[in-house]
Amino acid sequence: MKKERGIKKLKHQARRYSIKEGIFASAKSAFGDKFIQPFAIAINTSSPLVALISSLSGFLGPLSQLFSAQKLGKKSRKKTVLFFILLETLMWIPFILTAILFSKGIITGILPLLLLLSFSVYIIISNAVYPHWFSWMGDLVDEKYRGKWFSKRNLLVGITSVVLSIISAFLLDYFKQLNAAMIGFVILFSAALICRFISFFIFKKQYEPKLKFKKENYFSFWSFIKKAPENNFGKFTIFRSLFAFAGAVSSALWSVYLLRYLGFSYGIYMVILVSEAAFSLVLVELWGKLADKYGNYKILIITTMFLPLSPLLWVLHSSPIYLIFVPALVTGIFWGGFALACSNFIYDNVSKQKRSLGVSYYNMMWGIGVSVGAGLSALLIKYLPIWIFEPIISIFIISTILRMIVVAWWIPKLKEVRETKKLSTRNLRKAIVKQIKPTLVEEAHQISSIGNYLRK
Repeated sequence: MKKERGIKKLKHQARRYSIKEGIFASAKSAFGDKFIQPFAIAINTSSPLVALISSLSGFLGPLSQLFSAQKLGKKSRKKTVLFFILLETLMWIPFILTAILFSKGIITGILPLLLLLSFSVYIIISNAVYPHWFSWMGDLVDEKYRGKWFSKRNLLVGITSVVLSIISAFLLDYFKQLNAAMIGFVILFSAALICRFISFFIFKKQYEPKLKFKKENYFSFWSFIKKAPENNFGKFTIFRSLFAFAGAVSSALWSVYLLRYLGFSYGIYMVILVSEAAFSLVLVELWGKLADKYGNYKILIITTMFLPLSPLLWVLHSSPIYLIFVPALVTGIFWGGFALACSNFIYDNVSKQKRSLGVSYYNMMWGIGVSVGAGLSALLIKYLPIWIFEPIISIFIISTILRMIVVAWWIPKLKEVRETKKLSTRNLRKAIVKQIKPTLVEEAHQISSIGNYLRK
């Protein structure tokens, strides 16, 4: 009994460290990851090559996870995470050097290719962490409040991302006005390096429960593919990969659309980008409560009724006000629920012994979808003729149609695997109204608690 209480306390402390780590990881993303494509555009990378960056990200990341997951059980998850986090931290140095070289006018012609190479290595290293981290977190968070806890973590992490992303964008705009945009990128990428280094030290303090991995829990990627159409998790993986493919057709050119086609500044670009994330935070804890009570499958049904329209909404009007309060609002609110439900759906459908392999295979399929979708996007933007619309507008419309087809075909094939309360369309409104007020109060409390998490 005393040992159980001790382990319970260690898990509680580990969850608190995880929130701290998530805040600094989010800061790293706000300073660095979100500005990779704008940086590529700033150093005169062609539009097809910008789309190719998304394609490689979708393919190399999951491929890295696939190989990384096969090492689970051979070494401590904590040691593996620490090793790759340290390498990921160091990978910001090539980005900083690329910005310096461009500002000095040195080998500018090959810098886009060097960026592509550096980014590819960065993606491989940063994604190798995920299967071990995902398995680790699954052992720290109990099933009964998994939705609530992850929504809470996502809220705090998301707030950090929104605030710092906006600050970063306006900082970059300031240096651009001084004809010194590369200095701005150097500052941001240096801040990303520092934040990830802080994450490394927080991970060192986090408790890791022992994982007993048996050989009989191993299953190959090809056996998973063969059995995928016959089981719930496999069908879900196919759906998610096809939905990612349909979305990547447009999302690979999202930065090009806003920065080149519409000609927005970095500040406006980032405000639109993070407004989507901000809107997702408004109801993220509500989605978590509804998922815990009524099941993740029902959340998938609700959110996929709206998400297929997202690419189309982005091209109906070019006003920043419209983009923030229509497509960003719709996408943000429903994507927040969709992402949370997808993550928890994996926990529900895969045992903890097979979880790291399951999530790596899931991400591999998702990555193939993103890679093929972004690759198709790169071909379309280069070769698609001008018909009724400009090629980039036509691509967003194509993405919308593909999303609708995927949702209509695959969502009915999925099912809930755990016991949940019934939620009919008629009483959905009552459930939301009943939950939303206490949820918003809790979110306001959590927002005020970020400083406390960082201090403790």
